[in-house]
Amino acid sequence: MTITRAGTNIRPLAPGQRARLMVASVRDGDEGSPRVVHETTGSALEAPNWTPDGRWLVFNQDGLLLRIAADVSWGDAGPGPEIIDTGGITDANNDHVLSPDGRTLYLSAGDGHIHAVPFEGGPARRVTNEQAPGVFQPFRHFLHGVSPDGRTLAYVGVEPYGGDEWGYRNIFTVPAAGGPDTRLTDEPAPADGPEFSPDGAWIYFNSEHGATVPGHAQLFRMRPDGTGLTRLTSDERVNWFPHLSPDGRHVLYISFPPGTEGHPADREVILRRIDPDGGAPRDVLSFFGGQGSLNVNSWAPDSQHFAYVDYPMI
Repeated sequence: MTITRAGTNIRPLAPGQRARLMVASVRDGDEGSPRVVHETTGSALEAPNWTPDGRWLVFNQDGLLLRIAADVSWGDAGPGPEIIDTGGITDANNDHVLSPDGRTLYLSAGDGHIHAVPFEGGPARRVTNEQAPGVFQPFRHFLHGVSPDGRTLAYVGVEPYGGDEWGYRNIFTVPAAGGPDTRLTDEPAPADGPEFSPDGAWIYFNSEHGATVPGHAQLFRMRPDGTGLTRLTSDERVNWFPHLSPDGRHVLYISFPPGTEGHPADREVILRRIDPDGGAPRDVLSFFGGQGSLNVNSWAPDSQHFAYVDYPMI
């Protein structure tokens, strides 16, 4: 298939900056020893997923989705990243996940919708619904999670609020096969990053719910019907994108410095982990990154390794 770049969702790097796709471990005694899988200059690569069979890392760059063998190291002889045929979508962003069986790739695109494409490539199917004209327009869908049975997607719905078309950000679900949306949160405090636990009992996410200063996001979880809201972190840092390991034992997330608003690029950040029910955080890695580093679940099937992206200056 011939792919024409749409020129959107392209994130340039600063002069002298690199984007490095990394793999690290949470095994005792092995933390802080990451391996470089791939690196680029010029434009950023973002948001790695690990396929359920452990073979591939999927990431986005320049509005395209690519895959690379998970067991390679930078500089090895062999094939580099290959473009995934996403049915002509050339403005994918860093919100993409794989179905539990690894056969379907779900992605958010520049049209504000979530689409499904075969992982081996092929036509795209739009999953999400058009909202009522003049009521919720513009309405944008940003994908983050898929249920363990593969039947339900969790996403952030962005609606206008207070004159800001990006001002109202809440958590929704929608059937992966298509169907009605279900709103799980409905408040001005921004929420993001919804992801199902491996047993399907919870949706984990970050939110400014209860924050006394703008941007002070913390981690929460709730039942898939929106009940049982529980706060998991309470500290001075700004915490985003909780990701559950496949065995359900670890929650890995990215932590920004105090006072950060949103999840910007080019910050000194820390990857931390906590137990699924909260507790004291444990630092895993620190690096220069932020937006694009850990937006989606990047755990390996063994629950011991994970992928991320850093953006060091040369």
